[in-house]
Amino acid sequence: MITPLPILLFAAGKGKRMRHLAADRPKPLVPVAGRPLLDHALRHATPDLAAPRVINLHTRGQMIRDWVSDPEVIFSDESDALLETGGGLRKAVPLLGSGPVFTMNTDTIFAGPNPLAVLAQAWRPEMGALLLCVETGKAAGHPGRGDFDYHPDGQITRGSAAIYTGVQIIDPAVLDRIDQTAYSMNVAWDILAQEGRLFGTPYPGRWCDVGQPESIPLAEALIAQTADV
Repeated sequence: MITPLPILLFAAGKGKRMRHLAADRPKPLVPVAGRPLLDHALRHATPDLAAPRVINLHTRGQMIRDWVSDPEVIFSDESDALLETGGGLRKAVPLLGSGPVFTMNTDTIFAGPNPLAVLAQAWRPEMGALLLCVETGKAAGHPGRGDFDYHPDGQITRGSAAIYTGVQIIDPAVLDRIDQTAYSMNVAWDILAQEGRLFGTPYPGRWCDVGQPESIPLAEALIAQTADV
């Protein structure tokens, strides 16, 4: 039986790569296949896997508050200053509680098993972070090379074989060792990699990075293919 973990959904970005599609709304509310990106992310965060659920806010945050109807969702307000992924997680820790947490980008589409369930089944307490990755051949909408290489014991280091999907389990305790306010999650990953505590696990389905307008048709085609199976 899987024990639910808290989850932080990253929704505070400015959405610059979405260009005109984010001119009047935050990127998480850009529609894909008739539903905002945020809804596609939230549907994975079922109560048996993720609780509590926290969404961080910055650009047009009130629009996200107004859209989310679930009263159990909690918001971490970054309207005063954008903290990036690492700083955003550290600010949200009081809302998430102690111990390991999920974090999830809200500009991705998955076709296959629930990505949170895949991570939860692979997580081990000795890990500092476990990143969900996908082979480059199973990814759409992602420019360039991969992000990591796997090692036989499951550890990962910088490389090109696998792409980070934007979903992980991480123990936020590592953030207390970073003397910055706004910083990328990469800073924490580099610390954990040096200690041999950065791990990855492959996602068995397909994945699409929906960070720019050109990726939306790719994501919608992926959703349509999944619906036809």
